[in-house]
Amino acid sequence: MSLDALLKSSDLPYQLPRFADITDDDYGPALDAAMASQLGAVQAITGNPGEPTFDNTLKPLEESGTALQRVLRVLGNKAGADSNDKIDAIRAEYAPKLAAHGDAILLDSALFARLQAVHDAREALDPESRYLVERYVTEFTLAGAALGDDDKARLKELNAAISSQETAFEIALQADSNDLAVVIDDATELDGLTPGEISAAAAAAEARGLDGKYLLTLVLPTGHPHLASLTDRDVRRRLAVAQRARGSRGNDHDTRAILLDILRLRAERARLLGFDNHAAVVTADNTAGTPAAVRAMLERLAAPAAANARAEQEALSEEAGFPIEAHDWAFYAGKVRAAKYDVDLGALRPWFEADRVLKDGIFFAANRLYGITFTEREDLEGYHPDVRVFEVHEEDGTPVGLYLLDLYTRDSKRGGAWMNSFVDQSQLLGIDTAIVVNNLNVPKPAEGEPTLLTFDETTTFFHEFGHALHGLLGRATYPKFSGTNVFRDFVEYPSQVNEMWMLWPEVLANYAVHHETGEPIPAEVIERLEASAVFNEGFGTSEYLAAALLDLAWHELSADEVPTDVDAVADFEAKALAAVGLDNPAVPARYSTPYFAHSFSSGYAAAYYSYIWSEVLDADTVAWFKESGGLTRENGDLYRRYVIGIGGTRDPLESYREWRGRPAPIEPLLERRGLA
Repeated sequence: MSLDALLKSSDLPYQLPRFADITDDDYGPALDAAMASQLGAVQAITGNPGEPTFDNTLKPLEESGTALQRVLRVLGNKAGADSNDKIDAIRAEYAPKLAAHGDAILLDSALFARLQAVHDAREALDPESRYLVERYVTEFTLAGAALGDDDKARLKELNAAISSQETAFEIALQADSNDLAVVIDDATELDGLTPGEISAAAAAAEARGLDGKYLLTLVLPTGHPHLASLTDRDVRRRLAVAQRARGSRGNDHDTRAILLDILRLRAERARLLGFDNHAAVVTADNTAGTPAAVRAMLERLAAPAAANARAEQEALSEEAGFPIEAHDWAFYAGKVRAAKYDVDLGALRPWFEADRVLKDGIFFAANRLYGITFTEREDLEGYHPDVRVFEVHEEDGTPVGLYLLDLYTRDSKRGGAWMNSFVDQSQLLGIDTAIVVNNLNVPKPAEGEPTLLTFDETTTFFHEFGHALHGLLGRATYPKFSGTNVFRDFVEYPSQVNEMWMLWPEVLANYAVHHETGEPIPAEVIERLEASAVFNEGFGTSEYLAAALLDLAWHELSADEVPTDVDAVADFEAKALAAVGLDNPAVPARYSTPYFAHSFSSGYAAAYYSYIWSEVLDADTVAWFKESGGLTRENGDLYRRYVIGIGGTRDPLESYREWRGRPAPIEPLLERRGLA
């Protein structure tokens, strides 16, 4: 039966799903069966006549969602990495059903009463079990479990509508991004791009039946990587305009009405739950605690970042000979960097060949830190021909799991870069290993040509692999705490730390060799790179803070304050950015509202601040590694013990304080970003 490939654990190594046996028609029936199974398990818990205990309530509750999680992980990855119209339709159909299913559990009064009873007696439990009970009671409370019946009924309606609209936003954004890809008629207009980038554009055009033309596909952030290289200012402008137009053209893929509906629904839900706004709900169950704490930090950084950006803008305009606009910034930043520091990031690509970056850089650093090894398994198939599968072992040969890599962009893949899990380790479920996947969106060159990464793509690769390590190495008894199941404003910390190894001398020397000559990247180039570390940080910090504060501002609104007119979206955005001094047209927000997928479809609503919040820990940890000898097993073992090895089994900031003997100070972050 084909449904078994989704509902039951696979017989392949490490329970790798049998992707070839799964059809698009299987997802709906599998979801129905899995939801019914979990509800049956929950009914068995609440129908138990015995006194509530950890063993008869929490353990079966943790086991109850195994099949559903298995289906959702495969479907979620399919939707993100290789979607189609049928998958979009399934997601649209099941979004409200899944929301209703979650509510049937989270709002179950009998189940909540049993959880509270176990919570009252939790001091007798071991630390991880005690923390599990505390987390469940907190999450159920914030989900509305203590509300009256009428309020619960309205809450269910809101949750179903929010889920449907979030799915609609993602589908519309992907469709508009595909429609707005820039068609280039003549290769001369692509001057500045590498042969590999031009061949990738030709292949993308050919895939759409545009033989003889070139297609520049769009990326998720406002800034497109090609803006740093294209010499034709008009082509840069066309590409930038396309990036900024997504979701706001008044067509069938316009996202503005959808996102305003999402904001109203979230705000009403927050009020129903007893909070002033959605941002208050989100931060209440994160390490930040309150929106005020988030805003205080972001606004503290905004003014100096904006001042740095203005100084950079003057230098770039002087280089250009005219006042630069947003689509000029990356291009002239490259010129000024080259003139001031003799660093050309575009010229570094021959040293960043993708396979060497992966095996001799990313894997090498992980081996030195944690002793783990990676072996490619060409006998195991991924969900797409581009997917590669690697087996991971501890130093003593103990299996860790599988790492899947899906490197290349395609029309069926959403923008950005991310990590997913297919299988999480869990002692309770008898699963000792994990399966994770990294998705990137690197243009695929023509057959036989090397994949040469940009500096930023290489950084992203190391970043996403940090998430993968977190998913592979996290160890927990209970599924809720496995891998990357941590607070949203903590989860980016391990991935950001892993970026440091990209330019670590020992790692760099092992992977950064010219793909044609075999010559190592010159030491003086790295010295100049490090000397230019804070160059353009005014821009980088400002564009990020603009997005984070925009996300926060939208979610600090009450339902009555959310605009009803789609034309008011741009006005609200402009006023929100002006209020914090980040309204420089040459430095647009990393994500503008109509294509802010993190905020409206990817789980970062009112939490896009998480990246810089986590970076406080990251910057302090990088300083510790540098002071403590860097890339050593001893350091890796300590970091694994207190950070990535614990999953969500304890309060992460408490673990950090235990390790470092103090909270993380903000000064290393300020120094890194040139804001000290």
